[in-house]
Amino acid sequence: MKLLIIEDEQEVQDDLIEFLKGENFLCEAVSTASMAKEKVYMHEYDTIILDIGLPDGTGLEVLEYLKKINRDTGVIILSAHGAIDDKISALDLGADDYLTKPFDFNELNARIKSIIRRKQFHGNNTIDFGDIRINTVSHEVAVNNTNIALTQKEYQMLLYFISNENRVITKESIVEHLWGDDTDMFDSFDFIYGHIKNLRKKIINAGGNDYLSTIYGVGYKFQKV
Repeated sequence: MKLLIIEDEQEVQDDLIEFLKGENFLCEAVSTASMAKEKVYMHEYDTIILDIGLPDGTGLEVLEYLKKINRDTGVIILSAHGAIDDKISALDLGADDYLTKPFDFNELNARIKSIIRRKQFHGNNTIDFGDIRINTVSHEVAVNNTNIALTQKEYQMLLYFISNENRVITKESIVEHLWGDDTDMFDSFDFIYGHIKNLRKKIINAGGNDYLSTIYGVGYKFQKV
């Protein structure tokens, strides 16, 4: 799952990245409203953590921009203590939740996961897709009631496919969603074939259906048989 952190206090930003990466989130971070608008225009995120106070504007401007470009991304607002008006304005503009600084990182983690479940998986901790069952709390994946061992990237890829059921997903989109800003390190995206092949093989070897179709020259589609 990919997060965008919009926070201008470098120490807070660094602490958020360190903690959330430890929770197996892919994190990207910016410190200004203008950089945030560029990011959300170019990329999609599972949740955005948005500070209200930014050096070149406010988080409310970013929320208005998200609404303008029709992004239905989950947003958690970080606000200063006592900034009631900002919280109300943020919720009116479509923010999903808010936390007052200073906040507990474990509470933030729980709220992020709650938003992702609500936005993508109807509020469930358990996702059923055909003969696949995923526990999003323990990160356990079972096929026909038998657990299979997935790498972190394979697990994230499976969630990405299921949350985009019946949509054609390009390999570029997969790499960008799973590797984020590190995408620029790769000369080509051909390496993604190995990850997809391994995920497909593990599901089939456990007796599962082959849900993945290759759309030649375009990408992949994950759909029920």
